[in-house]
Amino acid sequence: MPSVIAFLSRMSPDYQRPYLDALRRALPGETIAPLAALSASQREQVRVAVVANPDPADVAALPGLLWIQSLWAGVESLVAALGPGSPPIMRLIDPEMSRTMAEAVLAWTYYLQRDMPRYARAQTQRVWAQHPYRKPSQTHVGLLGLGELGQVAAARLREAGFVVRGWRRSPKTLDGIETFSGEDGLNAMLGSSDIVVSLMPLTAQTRGMLDAGRLARMKAGASLINFSRGPIVVTSALLDALDRNHLSHAVLDVFDVEPLPVDSLLWSHPQVTVLPHISAPTDHETAAQVIARNLREFRETGRIPGNVDLARGY
Repeated sequence: MPSVIAFLSRMSPDYQRPYLDALRRALPGETIAPLAALSASQREQVRVAVVANPDPADVAALPGLLWIQSLWAGVESLVAALGPGSPPIMRLIDPEMSRTMAEAVLAWTYYLQRDMPRYARAQTQRVWAQHPYRKPSQTHVGLLGLGELGQVAAARLREAGFVVRGWRRSPKTLDGIETFSGEDGLNAMLGSSDIVVSLMPLTAQTRGMLDAGRLARMKAGASLINFSRGPIVVTSALLDALDRNHLSHAVLDVFDVEPLPVDSLLWSHPQVTVLPHISAPTDHETAAQVIARNLREFRETGRIPGNVDLARGY
């Protein structure tokens, strides 16, 4: 039976409009609207809310809310904002997002493997210099995180010919991928990888995970790609490792504060590439289809979905 679905977001109206339009196309006949557009009686009817960094007060304004569907894959901010009393949360698991992230991982791994930062610096100095070519088969890429995003990225890198290794907190076996777990496994992977890619969720355990000690364990001359969350990397320690040339380059798409403050040293550092959180944007249309399937399953079975462990934060 169709009901009212609340769309809770702090996006600007122009930014949220494509999401609302896609959801309405995927769920014809439904009432899908921002909280401000719902009457008091409609708010009481809401059982499901689609959210993107919502105001916790807006969530609390829905007394009959049974579960929450996030528009993002990362939900650490949502979990922290709503606290342990939150209704079950379903994070977005969209194959298109996994494909897009794998594409970004491969693109920026190529960028580092082909020594593009070195050639970019040479251009600013008008220096014509050719450097030895390093094949993908000679380049060891270490992935931190082997969830949905990490597994697809690992497969894409392997198909491109890179030597791929992966680490996660608990053991996992993947075809053609050497996997590590635990502290000893983390040290082994960091010390043997030419390029380290972070795809970890942000939790109490991963905050500050790549600190001065762990960055020092990385292979001399290695590079870092952070496509996970900014606080996983200790920025001051990263800048120190780059300044000492222990690490050669860092591609950063996520930061402690976003947008990145204009006075951040990262903007002008010659060994840092700054990206404005664009590695794997949510696709309006495919996200809406995923959410529609989740809602239909809920209506058919009565089971409240929830794939986020509130205690772990992801």
